[in-house]
Amino acid sequence: MGVAVGVKAAPAPGLAQARDHRLRRSRDSDGEHEDSPAARARQQLEALLNKTMRIRMTDGRTLVGCFLCTDRDCNVILGSAQEFLKPSDSFSAGEPRVLGLAMVPGHHIVSIEVQRESLAGSPYL
Repeated sequence: MGVAVGVKAAPAPGLAQARDHRLRRSRDSDGEHEDSPAARARQQLEALLNKTMRIRMTDGRTLVGCFLCTDRDCNVILGSAQEFLKPSDSFSAGEPRVLGLAMVPGHHIVSIEVQRESLAGSPYL
């Protein structure tokens, strides 16, 4: 007579599906609760995706472009970015420099403004 070692009985299919549904309902894809501060912050960031942003940097430059992503270090990626030099530079009266895709290190960011959807009032929040 032999004994099976390391064999687990499979749970009933209905029980496993109900457990998985509860887990999916109470947590989002990264394991955060839907009503947690982290989940709310993620939703706010997702709402800013593909919006036009103006980022002021510590050296006085300003970048304007489409917000594509960020990371845990607060680095920001802008698409179709343009660089505007600080007013004291001799070339500030010229055209903005086109950068295209740009990564702005988080520790160089002074402020971020998001362009409003409507044209009424100031164009940035």
